[in-house]
Amino acid sequence: MNIINTSLIRAAMLLSITGVTLKSYAQEDNPAEKKTVVAAKQYTQEVNTLANKVSVKKALQTIVDLQPQTLADHILLTEIPAPPYKEMVRAKKYAELLKAAGADSVWTDNVGNVIAKVKGRTGKKTVVLEGHMDTVFPEGTDVKIVHKGDTLYAPGISDDTRALAVVLTVLKAVKKADIKTDADVLFIGAVGEEGQGDLRGVKNMFSDKGPGKIDTYIAVDGTDINMIVHRGLGSHRYRITYKGPGGHSWGSFGLANPHYALAGAIHYWVLAADQFSREKGVRVSYNVGVTGGGTSVNSIPFESWMEVDMRSESPERLAGMDKLLQDAVQKALKEENQLKRFGADLTVDVKLIGDRPSGVEDPGLPFVQRAIATASFLHAEPKLGAESTNANIPISKGVPAVTIGCGGAAGGFHSLGEWWLDDKKAYIATQRALLLLLAEAGVSK
Repeated sequence: MNIINTSLIRAAMLLSITGVTLKSYAQEDNPAEKKTVVAAKQYTQEVNTLANKVSVKKALQTIVDLQPQTLADHILLTEIPAPPYKEMVRAKKYAELLKAAGADSVWTDNVGNVIAKVKGRTGKKTVVLEGHMDTVFPEGTDVKIVHKGDTLYAPGISDDTRALAVVLTVLKAVKKADIKTDADVLFIGAVGEEGQGDLRGVKNMFSDKGPGKIDTYIAVDGTDINMIVHRGLGSHRYRITYKGPGGHSWGSFGLANPHYALAGAIHYWVLAADQFSREKGVRVSYNVGVTGGGTSVNSIPFESWMEVDMRSESPERLAGMDKLLQDAVQKALKEENQLKRFGADLTVDVKLIGDRPSGVEDPGLPFVQRAIATASFLHAEPKLGAESTNANIPISKGVPAVTIGCGGAAGGFHSLGEWWLDDKKAYIATQRALLLLLAEAGVSK
């Protein structure tokens, strides 16, 4: 095919790709995601012993007794907006609630994370229990809860505001039951988990500006009490912008066209990425989520841009998919510059807007085993899985971490119709968070 026809096909292709999710294919399903897993006997016994301690029994019952207050906290926090990068108002209220619950100290770090510390007997270890404060919804979104029977509707009511209420109630239960842990415990409301927040809150916690060495990390996200996320689904996200002089579609005909280059980049990436994603190995995905640019139908655009996402549990597979994108972007740039009849060359800006590291924890790791055992103790059906959550960061750094659910029934995530329902057993997820926290932190009283 000659270069002129290729360019025309690319231009036509661009018209059809706005907002389209491109296909990805799974190669190797993980059996643990499809069946209930069972903890080794020693961890089952350990959790049984823990749960039968007088103080722990009292804390578990306290969680049941606190159900109305947990729901009230949930509603209060949901109706405080927390747009991306603007979590400050919710953070201030959450800090007040954590302090009132009895934390030894509460502070807000340099990026906005709210951190409450309960000192342990020895302090030789630090365990984190965390929910994220941000939602995906922009400033100005109406977050007032609408009640329809027992179901609560509001943007962000499930993801992840319910988790904030869970973390707060666990702290209350620990203090009301007068439980003394061996390890220090940090109860955290994190910023920047969603979208282009790019896990900035938890990244800061594991930097030299964080609260110090963290030994175990429990993230609360999602609602499913059965799911235990022990594998971090990594992702790379880019905003790619082709730029040129632009001009009149007739008077400046012959200039290099950024739209043609963008369409070419998508075309070449899709062809290569589709083949790569079908190859045997760890699953990898690719997506062009947003495109834009141009001023009018009779103007050669001065810029054309797209935002893309790729994901995999395997750093190697993710890197492979990334290279295919970079190659496609440069190939399309070169071809369009060769095609122009006069004028300046196009340039391209490739900006990384999201980098979530991947990682995998051995299911036999004691912490993962305790996560399984605590779920089983409360009659859940634990299953292991992979997701992209705040736990990605500690997992990628070799720090034991899991993500567990906050309970209840929910749907409409990331939509204006998001909803949450107490299915009469939502408190079990809070009890599970308590047991897992205490199993790691140790109970000295």
